[in-house]
Amino acid sequence: MLRMRTTGWTRGWCWGCCLLLPLSLSLAAAKQLLRYRLAEEGPADVRIGNVASDLGIVTGSGEVTFSLESGSEYLKIDNLTGELSTSERRIDREKLPQCQMIFDENECFLDFEVSVIGPSQSWVDLFEGRVIVLDINDNTPTFPSPVLTLTVEENRPVGTLYLLPTATDRGGGSNPGGRSSVFELQVADTPDGEKQPQLIVKGALDREQRDSYELTLRVRDGGDPPRSSQAILRVLITDVNDNSPRFEKSVYEADLAENSAPGTPILQLRAADSDVGVNGQIEYVFGAATESVRRLLRLDETSGWLSVLHRIDREEVNQLRFTVMARDRGQPPKTDKATVVLNIKDENDNVPSIEIRKIGRIPLKDGVANVAEDVLVDTPIALVQVSDRDQGENGVVTCTVVGDVPFQLKPASDTEGDQNKKKYFLHTSTPLDYETTREFNVVIVAVDSGSPSLSSNNSLIVKVGDTNDNPPVFGQSVVEVYFPENNIPGERVATVLATDADSGKNAEIAYSLDSSVMGIFAIDPDSGDILVNTVLDREQTDRYEFKVNAKDKGIPVLQGSTTVIVQVADKNDNDPKFMQDVFTFYVKENLQPNSPVGMVTVMDADKGRNAEMSLYIEENSNIFSIENDTGTIYSTMSFDREQQTTYTFRVKAVDGGDPPRSATATVSLFVMDENDNAPTVTLPRNISYTLLPPSSNVRTVVATVLATDSDDGINADLNYSIVGGNPFKLFEIDPTSGVVSLVGKLTQKHYGLHRLVVQVNDSGQPSQSTTTLVHVFVNESVSNATVIDSQIARSLHTPLTQDIAGDPSYEISKQRLSIVIGVVAGIMTVILIILIVVMARYCRSKNKNGYEAGKKDHEDFFTPQQHDKSKKPKKDKKNKKSKQPLYSSIVTVEASKPNGQRYDSVNEKLSDSPSMGRYRSVNGGPGSPDLARHYKSSSPLPTVQLHPQSPTAGKKHQAVQDLPPANTFVGAGDNISIGSDHCSEYSCQTNNKYSKQVRCIPNVFKYPREG
Repeated sequence: MLRMRTTGWTRGWCWGCCLLLPLSLSLAAAKQLLRYRLAEEGPADVRIGNVASDLGIVTGSGEVTFSLESGSEYLKIDNLTGELSTSERRIDREKLPQCQMIFDENECFLDFEVSVIGPSQSWVDLFEGRVIVLDINDNTPTFPSPVLTLTVEENRPVGTLYLLPTATDRGGGSNPGGRSSVFELQVADTPDGEKQPQLIVKGALDREQRDSYELTLRVRDGGDPPRSSQAILRVLITDVNDNSPRFEKSVYEADLAENSAPGTPILQLRAADSDVGVNGQIEYVFGAATESVRRLLRLDETSGWLSVLHRIDREEVNQLRFTVMARDRGQPPKTDKATVVLNIKDENDNVPSIEIRKIGRIPLKDGVANVAEDVLVDTPIALVQVSDRDQGENGVVTCTVVGDVPFQLKPASDTEGDQNKKKYFLHTSTPLDYETTREFNVVIVAVDSGSPSLSSNNSLIVKVGDTNDNPPVFGQSVVEVYFPENNIPGERVATVLATDADSGKNAEIAYSLDSSVMGIFAIDPDSGDILVNTVLDREQTDRYEFKVNAKDKGIPVLQGSTTVIVQVADKNDNDPKFMQDVFTFYVKENLQPNSPVGMVTVMDADKGRNAEMSLYIEENSNIFSIENDTGTIYSTMSFDREQQTTYTFRVKAVDGGDPPRSATATVSLFVMDENDNAPTVTLPRNISYTLLPPSSNVRTVVATVLATDSDDGINADLNYSIVGGNPFKLFEIDPTSGVVSLVGKLTQKHYGLHRLVVQVNDSGQPSQSTTTLVHVFVNESVSNATVIDSQIARSLHTPLTQDIAGDPSYEISKQRLSIVIGVVAGIMTVILIILIVVMARYCRSKNKNGYEAGKKDHEDFFTPQQHDKSKKPKKDKKNKKSKQPLYSSIVTVEASKPNGQRYDSVNEKLSDSPSMGRYRSVNGGPGSPDLARHYKSSSPLPTVQLHPQSPTAGKKHQAVQDLPPANTFVGAGDNISIGSDHCSEYSCQTNNKYSKQVRCIPNVFKYPREG
């Protein structure tokens, strides 16, 4: 046996447990295909790449999160950072289903999907990724059989090549090798990219010397460390077989419909051999063919027909590629190889597949998705992947949501991807409401485009999760209850109930009261029973108003409230109460009967009928009555303080409760004085007198007036005054004590009887007064009392306005002297005025336009103005007499002399006359001016009476003063009263004291007519 020498070959692969090579990212319509490389058989938590950084997403705020939607069997992702790594399950490239049928030039990969989720899943983006699984040298290459047989003709020239069976390595890349003195092994690259071991004849072969060789064939892969195996190559030396079979084509390609029945011919491989006989007989066998090829296909060794052995499913195997060997029967046999490629054609034999998976943070398990009711509209809640294993139109699928449900499908990507595999987001189309619908059965139907079309459906149960979006609600916004006072603490007042449309913890309600009534009321937090903790007193508080809050136990906590009004019902537990125990009233005397004299106020802290009171006067008296509604007390009679000053009685109040309660109060009524009594003089008597010697000194007490008043208070404060009979001011009276004193010196004229008129006034409003007489006889002695008594008797009948003071003859003589002097002065004044008038008229006659005696003067202001005859005034129908002159009268005021004669004093002024009180118009009309006011305000000149003997009588003359026309006034003197309207028992009433008569005498001046 030759010692074989093997040579190795290397594919240039290298691997490492942590070899990660991220590939380039391709952008397509804002969606990127993420590509990474990962060696198989790595440990858990091996970092593959960072999805966030590769997508350009800034992380760290927590608002954007990541979720692995597929590929989670081998991969995992950090939700916050987007870090992609391996899971606990190891990746074995040779066991991955998608890597079983791949060839060396194809890649083995894992597909995954990752979703990028916005805040509150308001938006979701889905990205696809692929992890290329790199092979590591974890499999030993093997030969098809531990003993390989090769027939070699003798006398073959050196350098002849023989193809050997290929060793297979599940890891890929095997390096068989061997060497001996006669044979040499080399590996050649085929056009298909495979490694083909070849045996080369290096020395002479002579079957007669040696008819067989056994070689050890070793194969080693290019891994690190390399793996190897070996097999026995038995070389048989045979006679010469000159020609090898030759296939018509080096590659045979055909299409095979899937699901073809067993025995269906596919194609016939043909090879030709120029030899004859046994050396020209050809048989066909599988060369490099996988186990699945040998299982699915049948190769007729004689005819070369390739037919279906078992039904082929394109969805499992879409292409079969293998080699067929054509071998003659010569010794040694010669071979040729051809490649066969079978493309499996699709038939619409697969219904669409609908896969519903979770998306984002919404959980989905066993076909049930739990979605909170507060998700926003258009929120993706699930990922729907629709695929069809068929190809072409048979695999084009459309899908839709069936039924009236608030969900709709939207493409997960804007790019046009594989038509056989589409992804959709299942979005909410309207708001969800747990309280309205708690569960939806979402049916999704998928239909392919084959003929006939196939369809399938899948359903998703969407359970709407309750969120605390409904606060507790009370049946009434205001609850009003009536609860009696004087209760027992702990009694139940009322029960309030609230409902919550939510469920679970969100619907569990706890009741509470606001702090304003804490301590007075309490509430059971579970049942809503309101209890009273204290004894209620309606008289202190008759109404309680507070809020009851109902809070649920959801997150966040929601609450509702209602207002509870507790009206405390009254009980008759309070007596009537007068505002005062003693009511004191003051009432004026002389009040009319049935007038109100006071009002009592009584209250009852109870309410309603318990507070309805009846008032009574307890004493059986007919003097007073009381009004029940107002408490007003009336008198049935008029009060006289002078008879009774106070009244005292009791008033009783009885309420309307059952049993009734009562109370009493005392009423004290004080009669207030009114000034209804005039003073009464007790001393002196009017007929009495006091002798006063002329030698009496000043301040000698003459008499004392004593008076009383039945009234009280200020109405009884008396003031004394002398109102008459004291013309010489000899006496004065003390206003308080009534003491009459001498204040002047007595002379001869003061001898005789003096009658002092004393008036006593009280201080009431209005004041009351009484007049009394105090007679004082001034003389040395009383020689004849009878004479004095007679004078006093005459005094009692003499008007009080007339003074009786001293010697009357003495005063009369004095008055006469005064009158004589006044008459002389008046005559002198008149003469002086006449002279002044004459001189004035004489001076005017010398003027050109002046007045000339005997000559008609048209401009005399005493003559009426001449008018145009064409403008005649209207005649008075009632008075057809000729008109009077403009100034037809002049007022003349005369005063009577003491002897009845008249005196004309030019110096006497009307306004100074003591009797000139008012003026009366004699013949003036309603519009006549008030000349009295004129004469008072101006200083009127005295008028002059013209006599016929006067030089100017009967002629035109000039008046002294201009007066208004058609007015003649007579002055009537007003009487001035200085007496009182009250008299003592010996006096009488009077209105006049002194009076002077002033009368006005009309004088008419007639103007003679000219011609």
